[in-house]
Amino acid sequence: MAKVMSGQDLIDAGFRQGRWFGAALAEANRVLEAGGSEADAMAAAGAFAPAPTVPLRPRGELPLHVNIEADGEDERANVAAVVNSMTELLRTPVVRAGAIMPDACPAGPPGTIPVGGVVASTDIHPGMHSADICCSMAISVIPGATPAGLLDAVHAVTHFGPGGRPRGAQIRPPADLMERFAAHPMLADGVSQAIEHFATQGDGNHFAFVGTLRSTGETALVTHHGSRGPGARLYTLGHKLADRHRRELSPETLPDNAWIPADSAEGEAYFAALQLIRGWTKASHFALHDMAAERLGAVVADRFWNEHNFVFRKADGLFYHGKGATPAFAGFADDATDLTLVPLNMAEPVLIVRGRDAPHGLGFSPHGAGRNFSRSRHRRMQAGRPEAEILAEETRGIDARFFCGVPDISELPSAYKNAAAVRAQIERFGLAEVVDEVVPHGCIMAGDWEANAPWRKRRAARLSA
Repeated sequence: MAKVMSGQDLIDAGFRQGRWFGAALAEANRVLEAGGSEADAMAAAGAFAPAPTVPLRPRGELPLHVNIEADGEDERANVAAVVNSMTELLRTPVVRAGAIMPDACPAGPPGTIPVGGVVASTDIHPGMHSADICCSMAISVIPGATPAGLLDAVHAVTHFGPGGRPRGAQIRPPADLMERFAAHPMLADGVSQAIEHFATQGDGNHFAFVGTLRSTGETALVTHHGSRGPGARLYTLGHKLADRHRRELSPETLPDNAWIPADSAEGEAYFAALQLIRGWTKASHFALHDMAAERLGAVVADRFWNEHNFVFRKADGLFYHGKGATPAFAGFADDATDLTLVPLNMAEPVLIVRGRDAPHGLGFSPHGAGRNFSRSRHRRMQAGRPEAEILAEETRGIDARFFCGVPDISELPSAYKNAAAVRAQIERFGLAEVVDEVVPHGCIMAGDWEANAPWRKRRAARLSA
């Protein structure tokens, strides 16, 4: 009876087990059945083996540009954690350089890209743009509106919280965009969710901010949110694809730093899907702006937008991943202007900046003020103080609203880094030039929607019973 080659034979020959074993063994046994030698069969099987795995880089081999200065003990601990995490991340084989912005803060275990991190790579890392793909800022200048009237108008048309708009209240994205969604294999099964979540803002640190331009006094609406469910769905798919390649190419690489080879069919499809998610998110922002202006019978005079959780391909062929980092180089997108937006906190102006394409920032600037400690730690720091007192003190002079009706104190100004320090470091490190400001009138955020979540109510009912 002719010998049959098994997976154990390949393992004994020194091959690493993987999905390729099936096709390799089928070919090897075909060679044996045709009268070939075991050596011929092993050679045929070996042709299916993936390339040798790629080891991690030595720690400290690649450049890390640190554009942040510690201000106080909390800041020193924060900077140390961020530097340590980025140093570990830069061991990833296909990465070429990294930078840290003045608003940087940790966002996971060591080796995870922090908020305020920028990474240049030959390939695409879904974990480095985060699940909130294309989290972004948009501004519309609406001269005919009063700040109070515009805040009321956007409050009436926006939607915060988990999920999307209910049936009957949904707002359809542009038809041509949805046609391209439906035609893309990575997005087609998310068309229904793309409709449900369109023109919604989610929760967390997302907001609708109304104020006046310092330069002209004109009223402006600024929104902050990302790609909601459609982006999270694509991120999950991308992360699975990247991890499959990681296990085959570089099993030592941390899962969050896994990559999709950019020149593969999957890499090209994923990058194309990112652009569609970008288009959806931009349209989602401006749909809200247009509805608010229409409600007032006003006209938008000017607008622009920018993302800060995304992947940009530069002329050098590298992919620049900004997680909570704003592009500050010319032509970062076809629709880019020379201006971008940097919010600080609800009581501070939104900065309108012009990027300086600083090499030590890899062409990026901050996306906001960042945090020195977690939400839960911030809440503990406020323990013993009445919530009404905290709210009144931190929102004095502005109309701060929480969409669900319950304030979220982890989104108040004290939860964020010192705004003046961040602004000073933008200038000190030459990352961007502040050219104007949106002076705050008021802000809407999701609030603590979990406080009255159905599961909490059911648990409370059980405990009281």
